[in-house]
Amino acid sequence: MSKRADFTEEDWKLVLEGPPSAGMIVVTAGRGGTIRETFAIGEAYAEARKEHGASELLDEIVGAKPEIDHSRYHSFEELKQHGLQHLRDAVQVLERKATPEEVEDYRRFVLMLADKVASAHREGGAAISDAERTAIDEIKANLAAPAASP
Repeated sequence: MSKRADFTEEDWKLVLEGPPSAGMIVVTAGRGGTIRETFAIGEAYAEARKEHGASELLDEIVGAKPEIDHSRYHSFEELKQHGLQHLRDAVQVLERKATPEEVEDYRRFVLMLADKVASAHREGGAAISDAERTAIDEIKANLAAPAASP
C-alpha cells in the first residue's frame, strides 16, 4: 500500500490536482449551476472520507484540501486541456508508485466526483447535460490512457 511519504512534493501535488481538475472541467462544460456544482466537489470529498479505510492512499488524498490549479485560462478549451493533462500526469505518477488497486480506486473517485458535479444541477431537463456527458467521457478516456514511456 502506498502512502503520502512515497511521493515527491511535485508528484503529490499532481495527484491532488487531478480530482478537482476533473470537477472544474465538468463545472465549466455546461451552463448554470456553477455554485451548486462547485459545492458538489467538496461533497464528493466528504462522501469519500466517510468510506475511510478502503484505501490508505485514497484516504490521504480525500483527507487533503482539494488542490486546484489557480492558473488563469482564457477559454473552456484551455482549462479542459490543462485539466486533462493533470489527470494523465497523476495517473502516470500513480502507475509508477501505487498498486494497481490504488490506481483503480483513484480513477473511480475521479469519475464519481465528475458524475456528482454533473448531477448537481439539472440542465435542459436532463440530470446530466450532453456537454457534461462529453466532458465526463473525455475525463474517463484520459484516466484510462496508458502511461507514456519514460
